[in-house]
Amino acid sequence: MPRGLLIDLSGVLYAGDAALPGAREAVADLQAQGLPHLFLTNTTRQDSAQLAAVLAGLGFAIAPEHILGAVDATLAHVRQRGLSPYPLVHPAVRAAFAALARGTPDAVVLGDAGEGFDYASLNHAFRLLMDGAELIAMGDNRYFRGADGLSLDIGPFKAALEFASGVKATVIGKPAPGFFLAGCRRLGLPPEAVLMIGDDAEADVAAALAAGLQGCLVCTGKYRLGDEARCPKAAVCRDLATALATVR
Repeated sequence: MPRGLLIDLSGVLYAGDAALPGAREAVADLQAQGLPHLFLTNTTRQDSAQLAAVLAGLGFAIAPEHILGAVDATLAHVRQRGLSPYPLVHPAVRAAFAALARGTPDAVVLGDAGEGFDYASLNHAFRLLMDGAELIAMGDNRYFRGADGLSLDIGPFKAALEFASGVKATVIGKPAPGFFLAGCRRLGLPPEAVLMIGDDAEADVAAALAAGLQGCLVCTGKYRLGDEARCPKAAVCRDLATALATVR
């Protein structure tokens, strides 16, 4: 049995702008139970404080310190390296990265830029990479499920820039092993004692298994029939409540 949990947010607790059925009650029960847990997310449109506010609006009482997000992890990486970023990211988090810029950018930071993924912005990023800038991606997910259905995520745009420039990206969020291991360190537990629960068979579950964690795929969010074949060693549960019931 796991001694701690890492839990994805989008597609597991909520989809689009609505909480998934039973998710609020499942999280409240988990918090009352006291099992160590952390919410690990590749959501790149909000930092942890913004995410906590969004979650509160959906009926979840989750503090920012219980969220390990790709935005905060990427900001920390850029600061630690002393890089000057060109942020091809969502407007809601652009200011935080722009505040670190100094002169000519030496790093292209890629997040979910939404409508910002236009030709001019992508071509500017490409030119910076060709001039020697690094490529840093907050994640490598292929798509996500929003309120209006499936949408392209960071991965396809990262692949396009890598292909065009020949520059290999440094991935900060999932599926990078270091992101899962950072979550385990926050919990104070070895990877083999931690269960990752997510709706993305590849970036959440298979990647967690490869990093030495346990894995559980939930059939909500972006899950599509047959996804379990991508992570055959993982448990498969109908939803978050069902997954949490197995660790009580």
